[in-house]
Amino acid sequence: MITKKQLLSSMKELPESFSAEEIIDKIIVLQKIDMGLEQSKIGKVVSETDARKRLKKWLK
Repeated sequence: MITKKQLLSSMKELPESFSAEEIIDKIIVLQKIDMGLEQSKIGKVVSETDARKRLKKWLK
């Protein structure tokens, strides 16, 4: 889960004026990073070799 501190820190990086879409995109990125870190902590990871195989299929 994203913390208020993370969100506020991320908002400081935005320009003075921005669209709602930009802040929503920032929140989504923060959430995905947080999810990835949590998955990593519990060992739900993919090896580099498997990742390369998956990417190779997607990039065809």
